[in-house]
Amino acid sequence: MFVGAVFFPLLGATIAGFLGRWIGDRAAQWATVVCMVLAAVCGVAAFLQVAFGEADRVIEIADWIDVGGLNVVWALRYDTLSAVMVGMVTFISTLIHLYSVGYMAHDDSKPRFFAYLSFFTFMMLMLVTADNLLQLFFGWEGVGVASYLLIGYYYEKESANRAAMKAFIVNRVGDFFFMLGLALTFWTFGSIGFDEIFAGVPSAVDKTIGGMPVLEVIGVLLFLGACGKSAQMGLHTWLPDAMEGPTPVSALIHAATMVTAGVFLMARMSPLLELAPTALAIVTIVGASTAFFAATIGCVQNDIKRIIAYSTCSQLGYMFFAVGVGAYQGAIFHLFTHAFFKALLFLSAGSVIHAMSDEQDIRKMGGIWKKIPVTYAVMWIGSLALAGVPFFAGYYSKDFVLEAAFAAHSGTGMYAFVAGCVAAFLTAFYSWRLLILVFHGAPRADHHTMEHVHESPWVMLVPLLVLATGAIFAGAVFAPYFIGHGWEEFWRESIANGPNNHIMHAVHDVPGWVPILPTILGLSGIGLAVVMYVAAPGLPARMAAAMPGLYRFVLNKWYFDELYDRIFVRPLRRLAQLLWRTGDAKIIDGMPNGVASLAVDVARGTVRMQTGRVANYAFTMIIGLVFFISVFLIGIVR
Repeated sequence: MFVGAVFFPLLGATIAGFLGRWIGDRAAQWATVVCMVLAAVCGVAAFLQVAFGEADRVIEIADWIDVGGLNVVWALRYDTLSAVMVGMVTFISTLIHLYSVGYMAHDDSKPRFFAYLSFFTFMMLMLVTADNLLQLFFGWEGVGVASYLLIGYYYEKESANRAAMKAFIVNRVGDFFFMLGLALTFWTFGSIGFDEIFAGVPSAVDKTIGGMPVLEVIGVLLFLGACGKSAQMGLHTWLPDAMEGPTPVSALIHAATMVTAGVFLMARMSPLLELAPTALAIVTIVGASTAFFAATIGCVQNDIKRIIAYSTCSQLGYMFFAVGVGAYQGAIFHLFTHAFFKALLFLSAGSVIHAMSDEQDIRKMGGIWKKIPVTYAVMWIGSLALAGVPFFAGYYSKDFVLEAAFAAHSGTGMYAFVAGCVAAFLTAFYSWRLLILVFHGAPRADHHTMEHVHESPWVMLVPLLVLATGAIFAGAVFAPYFIGHGWEEFWRESIANGPNNHIMHAVHDVPGWVPILPTILGLSGIGLAVVMYVAAPGLPARMAAAMPGLYRFVLNKWYFDELYDRIFVRPLRRLAQLLWRTGDAKIIDGMPNGVASLAVDVARGTVRMQTGRVANYAFTMIIGLVFFISVFLIGIVR
């Protein structure tokens, strides 16, 4: 069961990838779906047995590395944290695989797509079941490769190729810091196994490197690595461009894999972070800033998938500042509930795109809710959960994160609380802006597109209905275990139970207005969207005209791409051109080519002497003979 949850997706990927051409598209599709169903059954069963049956275990697969003092065993670590992630990843991924059968029905290379999708899932499962940092890094890089393949799936499109390269390169920046953190961890503890690291943390408190506490440095380096995968402010620029991949890919990246890896890493390393307060403060500030900044951008985007993508970026900010204030359990709880409603929103967006003949601009939609009522209903449910409206899944997890930030009673905690509250208001606003512009009002698409608007097939709708059920009930069902009074028995030793865990108790003692404020802000955001896009639909254009600088600033995503283009891309391109034209063309190619040209000139001169006339050859021989006799006579005279 524990092995099957991880390796069934690899089996499906292998069948589709290597045998798809022989067994056919349909067989390849359903082979991966069946393997994912088996993985989900195993994953959910493992979650129930480990989390509720207190059956933690480490399953050794094989010896992997034994070099010098480094010994690494390939093993599957199942504690509550891993079990929660395995259950969530396998379940959500199975629904996405099933949805993809309908969504990719007209694609020309289905086996390749489903092989990539299952490979992506396998790598994420390897990451979350890792028993050491190196094995985790293997899965970490694996999801990076899989995301590159899937974002650039439509490789004939230049924009898809650029997006895939951008995601790969930006993630390499974060991975560089991860590798430094991994190396420093081995230098500090003499091991990269989690049990050995956590056992050695107390004795490493006073250890320094370069005059800085080594635990702080490790914490910051690992967090910078997490920033790349989880698209935190500064290393987030790849995330919206990743929408170039098929919609099921977007759902998988944003809900179950890839972006959740950084949050998982922070929770896994919580025993170390507990003794690195500066690192936690940095995590809090960056996470809170990301939550706010991404929410502002989501308010003005017009691509349906990009709006939801920036929503993911914002929600990840919540998870990180929950880690920063010490509410690791709350961060994972929000990750868990977010998986349901974010997968629901992306797949619902895919259903809209499918109905609208591949149109993604919400300005060209409208008036379609009666034609796709099931999609409309489930997208409402997803938006209610995202906005934190009582009593949907997001209400329990996001509100808990905000209460934890307030309960921290620190400067960074209050900054996170304020930024998170503003982000909650903006989240509700852009969610209803999307709903209103997509489904309501007069149709803005052309007549031909509107004639062909239709509901998705049941193979796509069934996963949406299951996810909608999760978006409604996942928070209420699991809140008592994840963050309720029984959280210590549920999580046990899988997440740190250190000094900062007073936050988990203090949350229940915050003032009465704190739990109510996010709901008030969320409902206010919904009300503002209704006013601006229903009651006074001309108001957004007038506001944009009144504040053109601010509007352009937000519309252009705070100019991060332009800034990076100016300070990184252009200088590096100029350097590359200099190295090419001078170093490569003139020096590396120039010197050998110059010698070759000289040889050619000499050969051509010699060729001219070969006239084919006997008189010329006899004259040349006589000249040579006279030369040698002259040299000989001069030698005798001397």
